[in-house]
Amino acid sequence: MNKENLCFMSACDMRDAIKTQEYTSQEITETIIERIEKINPIINAYCTLTFDLARETAKKADKAVKRGEKLGLLHGIPTSIKDLAETKGIRTTFGSKIYENHIPKKDIVAVRRLKEAGCVILGKTNTPEFGYKGVTDNLIFGTTRNPWNLERTPGGSSGGAAAAVASGLGPLALGSDGGGSVRIPSSFCGIYGLKPNFGRIPQNSMKIYGNFGTFVHNGPIVRYVKDAALMLDVMAGEDDSDRYSLQKQKFSYLEKLMEIPNKIKIGYSLDLGFAPVIDPEVKKSVVDAVQKFEEFNWSIEKTGVNLSHTESVMWTFWTSGFAFRLKPYLKQWKDKLDPGLIASIEIGLNYSVQDIKLAEVQREMIFEEVCRFFKNYDILITPTLACTAFDIGKRAPDEIDGEEISPLDWLPFTYPFNITGHPAASIPCGWSKDGLPIGMQIVGRRFDELTVLQVSKAFEKLVPWQDKKPQFN
Repeated sequence: MNKENLCFMSACDMRDAIKTQEYTSQEITETIIERIEKINPIINAYCTLTFDLARETAKKADKAVKRGEKLGLLHGIPTSIKDLAETKGIRTTFGSKIYENHIPKKDIVAVRRLKEAGCVILGKTNTPEFGYKGVTDNLIFGTTRNPWNLERTPGGSSGGAAAAVASGLGPLALGSDGGGSVRIPSSFCGIYGLKPNFGRIPQNSMKIYGNFGTFVHNGPIVRYVKDAALMLDVMAGEDDSDRYSLQKQKFSYLEKLMEIPNKIKIGYSLDLGFAPVIDPEVKKSVVDAVQKFEEFNWSIEKTGVNLSHTESVMWTFWTSGFAFRLKPYLKQWKDKLDPGLIASIEIGLNYSVQDIKLAEVQREMIFEEVCRFFKNYDILITPTLACTAFDIGKRAPDEIDGEEISPLDWLPFTYPFNITGHPAASIPCGWSKDGLPIGMQIVGRRFDELTVLQVSKAFEKLVPWQDKKPQFN
């Protein structure tokens, strides 16, 4: 196998190869490091590299295989960690000058579980400051570029993670999603991203962002659906550090992945009752993709689900959460914060108690509407985003299909399911005429990541995308 193919191998296949020593963890790790050294200066996906640690971990992984020791689910597999996730002994900046030299003393739960499962950490991936926006740049590390078009954004806030996976700079990435931050860059970069049900993977965002923390989910970003199931098997399960964390499931997502359901009722929406505009290429790709499920004799219907008020609810929680978190830093750090983040904080500081309580009530109404939908359907399908990747340097596109849009109009399909906590994934479903990926979102019932993964796997089988690889000169 040539080096490029090794870099784009699935994590599940890497795991099997390492177990048999067909390829050692050291061989795989060194090959990916070599590619990172070549490609990362072009796309700026990694912001902090841990090659010495990776080499040491890979060496220990191969020794464990030779000694016949019990191996973890991710034994010897190279993995990246988003720079919003605290990692013991590894610089974690949150993309902010405030934390430019921050070295955490402990791992968050998801990172600890990845380590315990045997992964090889390659480094931290770039993110906007505190993950506050859907593109990836910051004042420490600069701009991350989309591997399919270097003048376009990879999305965000897990933009570095998605750009790395899409470019063959590691098969697994840990991302996080507070309004679409796993699914947005997965869509723009042409890979698979899963936002599990809220609480499935423990996190501590409530301590950081107040009530907005209940919007935030950790999740996998990968090239193969089976690798997302593998990562979920490792990271899922309750932990006393997170009162909202869910008990570990009594089955393996990976083992059940191939059990494609005989009967599925799919409802699809191209606007969720409030999205004002969608790019025609995105619309056509998603409609065509949905119809492919007819091959499984599944029921497919266009639905009239209406999630009004979601934009105002999202905006209220989002800006007030950052205001709560960062107000104490404004006086000292204002000239070193992203101007867009400062604007968001200032908006959040102006909300009244009544505004916050109204948003909480409306959030419950949105949740009830989504639950009503799932009384009649097993899966909801939408576009992941209303457009393809736009130019770097912009926080949002100015228009879609000739229509001027507001700042959230390009991502109306993602954040509703942070509001409700339902599991949702983005899967590649097509390409624009200028060669940019298009994503389709697959949303499941509460606690039902398994069906989301199984439907994703069924679509991957019908329309595989992994043969497409970005080219770098």
